[in-house]
Amino acid sequence: MNLILRLIILIISVFVAAFLIPGVIIDSTSTLVVVAILLGVANTFLKPILVVLTIPLTILTLGIFLLVLNGLLVLLVGSVVPGFHVSGILTAILFSLVVSVVSSLLSSLS
Repeated sequence: MNLILRLIILIISVFVAAFLIPGVIIDSTSTLVVVAILLGVANTFLKPILVVLTIPLTILTLGIFLLVLNGLLVLLVGSVVPGFHVSGILTAILFSLVVSVVSSLLSSLS
């Protein structure tokens, strides 16, 4: 039940971010669900490995590189999912920030 609630929160967050940011295009509802699932999987399995591998760069940039890493994960999902288009790295970073803020707000309500 907790997993389903977290998935619904992520779907809503991705929808809000795509609605607010002009450089992000999601073609259909099914694409929205697939993007949310793949972002969740990438953040669960791929991000911890990348964070460990980029510790020196993260320390050097005082943690700012983690924003870039989140943007790169969004671009990765955008390259894998047909119907999900992100115009560039800055748009992807902004998208990941909006998704994080909306997810945090919705999680605090539940």
